[in-house]
Amino acid sequence: MELLPHIDTPADLRKLPESDLPRLAEELRAFIIDVLSVKAGHLGASLGVVELTLALHYCYNTPEDRLIWDVGHQAYGHKILTGRRDAFHTQRQWGGLSGFPKREESPYDAFGTGHSSTSLSALLGMALAGRLQGEARKHIAVIGDASIASGMAFEALNHAGEAGADLLVVLNDNGIGIDPSTGALKAFLARARSGNRTQGNLFRDLNFAYHGPVDGHDLPALLEALGRMQALDGPKLLHVVTTKGKGLKRAEEDQVIYHAPGPFDKRTGDLIRSRKNPGQGPKYQDVFGHTLVELARQNPRLVGITPAMPTGSSLKYMMEAFPERAFDVGIAEQHAVTLAAGMAAEGMVPFCAIYSTFLQRGYDQLIHDVALQGLPVVFCVDRAGLVGQDGPTHHGIFDIAFLRCIPNLILMSPMSNRELRHMLYTAQLELPGPVVIRYPRGYSQNADWEVPFEKILIGKARNLQQGDTVAVLSLGPLGQRIADLLPETRRPEAFGHFDMRFVKPLDREALQEICVGYRVVVTVEDGCRTGGFGSAVLEALSDMGYTGKVVRLGVEDQFPPHGTVDELYQQQGLDNPSLLRILNQLTDDET
Repeated sequence: MELLPHIDTPADLRKLPESDLPRLAEELRAFIIDVLSVKAGHLGASLGVVELTLALHYCYNTPEDRLIWDVGHQAYGHKILTGRRDAFHTQRQWGGLSGFPKREESPYDAFGTGHSSTSLSALLGMALAGRLQGEARKHIAVIGDASIASGMAFEALNHAGEAGADLLVVLNDNGIGIDPSTGALKAFLARARSGNRTQGNLFRDLNFAYHGPVDGHDLPALLEALGRMQALDGPKLLHVVTTKGKGLKRAEEDQVIYHAPGPFDKRTGDLIRSRKNPGQGPKYQDVFGHTLVELARQNPRLVGITPAMPTGSSLKYMMEAFPERAFDVGIAEQHAVTLAAGMAAEGMVPFCAIYSTFLQRGYDQLIHDVALQGLPVVFCVDRAGLVGQDGPTHHGIFDIAFLRCIPNLILMSPMSNRELRHMLYTAQLELPGPVVIRYPRGYSQNADWEVPFEKILIGKARNLQQGDTVAVLSLGPLGQRIADLLPETRRPEAFGHFDMRFVKPLDREALQEICVGYRVVVTVEDGCRTGGFGSAVLEALSDMGYTGKVVRLGVEDQFPPHGTVDELYQQQGLDNPSLLRILNQLTDDET
């Protein structure tokens, strides 16, 4: 490393002669590979834009000129060049750098990202604000071919073309998001890459000055193209073609796996797989995926839908088994929800697999198009709860609170992978309205999970343990933690344990029993405590006239940071020592 150690800011970069940039690109790429081989993170996207990152900071006066990275998977090189090289090894770790651009972290992070397709709206807002304030700064956003196909990105393009603001959209076209890109726009971009200019140009038709395609790994070509863009006023789009995973052979060959591969050998690219604990079951997402294939074999009207997450949600198994009945709609959560509604209206049984934090983007459609009409769409909400290193943009902690207020909706969460199977089976049995099944990221409890299907009674809890003082009401996999901890308390006989399973409808018979038999009620959830499962129980107990003590445990009223799941649970007081201390204190107070 001859050049990179001396680049502390883009101002240092701009002092170099252009002839040094290819060498710096090699060093930057090697540095990313070296750190991520041990620390993990979003590898492929950042490797693919090394040259583009250098060219942008070389040509533009950042941070005065505003540069936004859509999603942020590709922003590692940007972070390294903007004063965070020495701290880069801390990215996505507790107390370290965020895995995404974050305004509080650096003035070079002009806008915080993490979810896709937000950059163009933010960029236009900044450009219009600059025009109103008489500022001469430039405004640039880098967005991928998968993200620009999203509805919000199209809305911003439509407005920008009419508003005439001075901005540059850099389209990073690598043909893939996390999974391969889908849709008609993909074919349009492929024609442009091949040099076929006879089909017209969507971006020119939207009043953008279009230039490209340009080889995104050819630094002289990039610098020339960016210079051309700087000389133009108004909305501009530079079409850049890159290879995701560029510079690491295995990452180029398997772009899905190497999007965020975990630890790997930096010389060969071979993955370093960690061993599962003995008796540990598969990932919850794989239990969903394999179970859905079983159900699809039994029910020819069952269909699967996902917004650009076939691998992450494991809907890929149904796409392989029943390709005509499984749909990847691209980064289009709103469309996915209403597409499912339309299919349900015609008698199909749609399962919409979507991450908790991304379901937020389809909230109006869930209310207006699904629940209001009582349509039986099954939402399989993955990554519910605290997800770890991806941090606050990805924690699925709000779904209980924003779903339980919706009429006509059933909301449940399994304590184990076997329970997930039973809930999926029950959900496709012609229920009268929408169903939500929420489950976490990561591995499940039971290795022997493929048990025969059982129908679950809607709104019925499971009484796992009788007690005489404290009733612990758990929701989801945290219930297993409670079941393991109760024998370790000072007075195990004092605790009753109820796996509530349902937030909506709540088991009111069980709550009536609890009102009579217990002086203290404790609710435990991996969602936001404000308005969540515990709030639902508290409201119901209040209606019943319960006069005992109610303690609600869950995520505090904050955006939890990034870190390991264990670190986050400890921060929120949901780790084993914290729970054991709280439970013991409650029985001590009652004796």
